[in-house]
Order: sequence, then C-alpha cells, then structure tokens
Amino acid sequence: MTQGTSFTGARDGLIALIALLSCFVVIDQLRLWGAPVLGAWIRLETQYYFLLIALLLPGAFLIRPSRSRLLDGALGLSALLAPMWLLYHGEAILNEGWEFVAPNHAVLASLALWALVLEAVRRVAGWSLFLISGIFSFYPLIADQMPEMISGMAIGIRETANYHAMSIESIVGLPFRAFATLVIGFVVFGSTLQHTGGGAFFIRLAFAFLGRTRGGAAKVAIVSSGLMGSMSGSVITNVMTTGQLTIPAMRRQGLSNQAAAAVEACASTGGVLLPPIMGSTAFIMATFLEMPYYQVALAALIPSLLYFAALYLQIDAHASKHGIEGLPDSEIPPLQQVLGEGWFYVGAFVLLIVLLLVMQQETLAPWVATAALLVINQLLPQQRMSVADLKQWLSGVGQLLIELLAILAAVGLIVGALSVTGLSGTLVNELLFVAGDQTWILIVMGAVTSFVLGIGLTVTAAYVFLAIVLAPALIEGGLMPLGVHLFILYWGMLSFITPPVALGAFAAASVAGANPVATGFEAMRMGIAIYWIPFLFVVNPSLIGFGPWEQIGLSVLEAVVGILAIAWAAQRFLPKIGPLSVWSAGLLGLGGLLVSLPTLDLEGLRLANSVGNIGGFGLIFLGLAQSIVARLREA
Repeated sequence: MTQGTSFTGARDGLIALIALLSCFVVIDQLRLWGAPVLGAWIRLETQYYFLLIALLLPGAFLIRPSRSRLLDGALGLSALLAPMWLLYHGEAILNEGWEFVAPNHAVLASLALWALVLEAVRRVAGWSLFLISGIFSFYPLIADQMPEMISGMAIGIRETANYHAMSIESIVGLPFRAFATLVIGFVVFGSTLQHTGGGAFFIRLAFAFLGRTRGGAAKVAIVSSGLMGSMSGSVITNVMTTGQLTIPAMRRQGLSNQAAAAVEACASTGGVLLPPIMGSTAFIMATFLEMPYYQVALAALIPSLLYFAALYLQIDAHASKHGIEGLPDSEIPPLQQVLGEGWFYVGAFVLLIVLLLVMQQETLAPWVATAALLVINQLLPQQRMSVADLKQWLSGVGQLLIELLAILAAVGLIVGALSVTGLSGTLVNELLFVAGDQTWILIVMGAVTSFVLGIGLTVTAAYVFLAIVLAPALIEGGLMPLGVHLFILYWGMLSFITPPVALGAFAAASVAGANPVATGFEAMRMGIAIYWIPFLFVVNPSLIGFGPWEQIGLSVLEAVVGILAIAWAAQRFLPKIGPLSVWSAGLLGLGGLLVSLPTLDLEGLRLANSVGNIGGFGLIFLGLAQSIVARLREA
C-alpha cells in the first residue's frame, strides 16, 4: 500500500468517525431516544451548536487538503479547540453578554473561529462564496463610511468578532439552527438512499415505466434526476451522478450531446424544487417563515409539478420533431423485477412522506426512514453492505455534513453583519423607495436581483442571502411571504441553466462532451417554463395552494394550458401536426403567456383575467389554425 493510499484510507476513516459522532450528538440532543446522554455537559442550545461546529469544521481541512499536511493539521486542531472553548464558556457567554463585551481570551477564540470559517468555506465552496461572506463579515468595521444607501452602524474589530462567534444571529444564526435541527437528518437519509443503491433503483424504475415512450431516455432523466435532486439538494452533484447514467442513454437513443446535457441540467435543477425533501433549502425556508415544513412542501408542489410537466412536454415535442422513438425492449428492465428487487426503497420513501406530511414528525421522520432502510438493506443478502461499504457510506455522510456546515456558517457571517449594522432594514427601505408604489416593478427588480446574486453560489447559500437581503422588501410591498421565499429560491437558482455562468449546464456538457455555452442556451429553451412560473405564483396564492379549491383548480388549469402552449412554441413543433413557423410559434407563446397569467390587480398594471383568457385562447387558436392550414397546403 502506498503512502498516499494509506493517507486516503485514514482520512476517510476519520471523516466516517466524524459523521458517526455528529449523528449521535444530533439524535441525542433532539431527544429522539428520550433523555439526552450528554445532558449533563450540554445544558444550553448554543453549547450544542458549538459542539457540532467542533466536530464538523475540522473536517473541511481533511476533505479539501492543501499541499501542507502540517498546516491542515494545525487548522483542523484550531477548528476543534476554538468552538470547544466557546462551548466550555457557554453559560458565561449567555449570562454575561459576551457577544457584546467579552474578555480578551474570548475575543481571541472568536477571531480564530471567524477566520477558520472563512478558510473552510473557501476550500469547500470556492472563491465566490468566500469573497462574498468575507467582505460582508468585515462590513461592520466600515459601515458608517459607506454611501447612504448601504450605510449602517459601525463597530470595532473586537465587537464584530464577538458578535460573529457568540451571538445567535451570525455563525450560529438561523441557517445554522435549521441545519442542526432538521437538515442533518435529511442529508443522512439522502446519502443512505444513494449508498444502498436507491439512486440506481429509481433510475431503473423510471426506465421500466417510461423507457418505451417517445424520447423515453430523456423522460427517464426527468423522473430520476428530479427525485435524486430533491434528496441531494445539489444541482452539480446530481448532474455528475445520475447524469453519468442518463446522458449516455439519451445519446444512444438519438438525442444530440447538447440536448441530452440540457435535459439533465434542467431536470437536476428542478429536483431541488421538488417536494418532499427539496434538498436542505426548504427546511431553512420553514425556519425563516416560522411555519411547519409540510406547509412549505405542499406550497412548492404545484409549481414544481408545472415545471416538470412543461419539461416533459418539451421533450415529447423534441422527440417527435426528430423522430426519436422509445428504447428497445432489451434496454428496459421488467417492472415486476425492478419492484421485486427494490420494493424497500419505495417503502422507505413512503414512510418518510407519511411521517413528514401526514404525522408531521419533521425531526423524527428522516431518522426513522433511514433506520428502516438500513435494517431492511442489511437483512437482504443481495443488498447487504460490507464493513467497507458502511465506512464509505459514513464517509459520504460526513463529507456532505462538513460541506453544508462550512457553507451555512459562512452565510451566517453575512446574516450577522446585516443584523448588527441594521443594513438589512436600510436595503428594504431603499428597494421600496426605488419601486415606489409599483408592485410589478418590485417583482421584476426582485427577479433580476435574485438571478445576479445567485450566480456562482450554491442553492442554499443563494437562498439564505436573498431571504435576508431581498425577501423583506417584497413582503413589505404586499406580496405573500411564502410565495416571496419560493420566488427568490426559483430565481436564485436560474443561474444554473442560464449563460454566462450556467454551472449545471456546463457540468452536464462535460459529461456529454457537448459545447458548454450552446448547452446553456439549449437548457434555457428546455427549461423556459421555470422563468415564468415564479411570476405566476408570487401574485397568485392559488398556485401555491392558498384559497378555495375551485380557484386553485381554475388557476392550475389555466397555468397548464398556458405552459403547454409555451412549451410547443419553444420547440416550434406540434405533435401530430408538425413544425411551426416563427409567426405561429409567436402567437402560441404569447397566447400561452396571457392564458397562464392570473388575475392581476397590481398598481400600474390592471388586466382582467377574463380579458387575458379570451385574448390568450384567441392567439393560441390562431397559431394552431395557421399551422394546420400550412400543413394542409403542403399535403
């Protein structure tokens, strides 16, 4: 065994141990088995948070090592000792208000934790988030010297460090608290599902159901990548895992490299918006909104299904346009065989949904589902994981937890800086002043701001940043809070499929061997509905499940008809009819926009729903009629 292999094995073992200890601490402190074992030592909630940081933060210097192991060791040891010191003095921090005035030794520990969090996020998330969180974290030092629009109350370096490390508004602020109470369990469940073979099972199940349909491999990618993206919460990770299977299948069926990569990028992006898990972001959203998670999941259901329906229709039209038939029977596994081999994956998923949405046991749900999955998996000889497999599983869990902790702690620095300086309130007032009394201007400004601020950031980091900076202004403008938070989540994610960045599309292009920029523009076309759907539900609560059932049903029907027309217009093709001219596609797309528009009663823009529907259906009819007449003339 070489020295490098030995080091890798030891590192993976240590990360697995970190994961095991972290899970034990979380289960213990959430009292999932009764009185906590660590109750005598961990008496305060903040002490629990510091213990999690002490366990997980050193791992950042293991999973992303530098060239110097000595440096990594010193940083890892410091990342353990600084939060443990804060844990030990937890009661003094609370009772004596150290987050505002602290002794010198507390300031040193706070400065160390601040620097270590920034270095950790640089390693696990890259320079973009490092620079943003770093600049914002130092903002309190110069807040009074900034232009009036972004000025705030300034404090010194000691006070800033104390506030970041010891207050409940910064590193251990709201995003971190959601991570410590809810997110960790679902990260463990998603990783367990992947490592026990659940990802491969859901792909095989999708092939069994959809493989024979027109463009079947692409439709399989929608289902499998949507489900796995919901559990992983990472667009890039999902593309690089499920995409390794779905993209080659799509290429074999006849899709171009560019189209196959675009489909995978769109499906993986949409997965983070799909209940019941929605990655880790939805749990943080529920914490922000102070509502049960199941309400967020139910509200997100209709918009996410509309998006996937539009993507499905686009793929069906694309397959019809290019004559792409279903996969041969030799590539399609029998449904009965697939279910016989993986029924317990479905069972674990159903158990999770029942506990989550029916019994509303949000904290307990992922741990029970994970335990059931592991027990059944180990009882079945053909599925049983070996000791090496279990170590790999725990190492995978540990890596995900370490990365998330570093990201959320860094985002917490941004939240803390905005909080202590009062800048968040200033930004809200400035945005409202610019928009005046024009709510629709505020919505458009919100969309553009969300897109720009989301570039280069992870989904979770982008959402938390926008929830602090932008969401309050939109809510003050009269929009529904839940709709606003979903709106900024959608628009904050759009950079994953929109050039010039389009990280999701570029990752898929690397798997498919396609041109990255061309793939990005193709992904924009394939995912066109995602640009429009947020505008619908942010002004129409019916599309997120609020209001009378008849109004919800009517709104969904209008949205489906409109999105169907938009999807056909984007592909410039109608199944059973044929290609559309530019003029026909334009009429169809504009008609779809008008039909899907909800009843608007916004300052500066008043459009009766009935007028929009009549005009929209008229344009759709004209577009269809022109296409049919053109085909008859050709015949």
